[in-house]
Amino acid sequence: MSTTGLGRSGVVAVKWSAISTAARFALQLLAQVVLARTLGPDIFGVFAIGMVVLTFANFVSGFGFSWSLLQRPVLREEDIRFAWTWQLAVGMLSMLAVYCLAPVLADYFREPRAQSVIEWLSLACLLSAAAAPATYLLQRDLNFRATGLVQVGSYAAGYVVVGIPMALAGWGATSLVAAWLVQAGVLLVASYAIKPHALRLLWWYPDAASAVGTGRAVFLTNVVNWLLNNLDRVFIGRLLNAQALGLYNVAYNLATMPNTLLLGALQPAFLAAGARLQDDRQRLGRAYAQMLATILVLVVPAFVFLALISETLVRLLYGPQWHDAGWVLGILFLSMPAYVIWGLSTPVLWNTDRKYYEFALQLPIVGLGALGFYLFSGLGIRAAATVAALLLVARALVIGVAAFRALGLRFSVLLPHVARSLFFCGLCVAAVLSSQHLLARFGIPLISLGAMTLSTLLTVALCIACRPQLLGQETASMMLRFFPALGRFLQPAFSAPLSETAAEQRF
Repeated sequence: MSTTGLGRSGVVAVKWSAISTAARFALQLLAQVVLARTLGPDIFGVFAIGMVVLTFANFVSGFGFSWSLLQRPVLREEDIRFAWTWQLAVGMLSMLAVYCLAPVLADYFREPRAQSVIEWLSLACLLSAAAAPATYLLQRDLNFRATGLVQVGSYAAGYVVVGIPMALAGWGATSLVAAWLVQAGVLLVASYAIKPHALRLLWWYPDAASAVGTGRAVFLTNVVNWLLNNLDRVFIGRLLNAQALGLYNVAYNLATMPNTLLLGALQPAFLAAGARLQDDRQRLGRAYAQMLATILVLVVPAFVFLALISETLVRLLYGPQWHDAGWVLGILFLSMPAYVIWGLSTPVLWNTDRKYYEFALQLPIVGLGALGFYLFSGLGIRAAATVAALLLVARALVIGVAAFRALGLRFSVLLPHVARSLFFCGLCVAAVLSSQHLLARFGIPLISLGAMTLSTLLTVALCIACRPQLLGQETASMMLRFFPALGRFLQPAFSAPLSETAAEQRF
């Protein structure tokens, strides 16, 4: 590792992760648009019920055994065999439990069509659990090139090759189920082919207690995270109907696509690289502070822009039958920067011997979230989306504060970046509103979206070109680290070398 916050291997890993995540993002957007237009909100709502159950079952079947492979300083064959054995066993039990409980779960959501969806999706519990060891071993090696290719290829096989043709042929929710199962199966086979490991069963060994301890922490954390990520769907599905759940779920998925792009690129590499910096809090702190600065200055204004164009975006991508999802998408877009901050703060806790903090600190938020969704979800998906957005902000604040304390950072280091963020947000708002006012009489979504996007990009780019210092040294340094070609443009604007950021000077 270099002396900077993220070393060369970490930067390379993030680049490959970003490329693969961007490719998956493009594929996912294309597939979701075609499927949403073909199937409609009602079918998507039925499938969303199955996914609520599946994500919880996957958390249970994972239990964190494979996660321990990523955290261990030295890895032995016994560690891998133990993780594989228990992943397989718990995955099998989860599959059987979900299958047997399918009628009860469908009855809870008052949707009989969901029973067969849940029954078939139970197979994914076993497939995902079996793929976990190879996946985490690839992440441990920082081999995000291979990981990315597997993820992109499996998604294309599931949704482009299988899901879309089946949906166009009239298979309804079955097309979504088949796409998910094919994706999980291809992921399992490809991950193991690239990173084969011992398949001999090992139920216990001298160091098993440590793996179980890590697994317990991961399991408890995953349960809390599942509750916070899915309480909205649980209450919407129960108190409203499949149509409302479909509208909400598609809006949520679209809002989290850019968020997934960022976290999918940064979080695994930051976690893996951070595991190697567990004894060097200063360097871990520099990397974390630099990422937060970049999020505030670049990511927050980007999501403000997306929130402003959300209704136009829904109308253009999905058509008039999805119109009610526009407002929901906007409020969720505004909360996505909080999700990114939360996602980059959790690795700090795990890499500073605070593995139970994420679970313990978020547990009270679960209670508040359940109360909020119970009281307001019955009022409609807009109310549910507002509660969901507030929960994301609360999670980011709680976990972010804990990460700052773990690294000994001062909150004052973020104040200049908050000011820069507000400035760029103001530019985005002014550009979008001006474009909307000028083009209001045309009423053509494609023209409106193009004009709003172009005017915003030109406005922000012009400001940065005239005064690069508006980015701040931390953000400029992060940009230069991933895009060295910008050096001739950015470096002359700063008195200190961008490789030595202000964040590094403070430590």
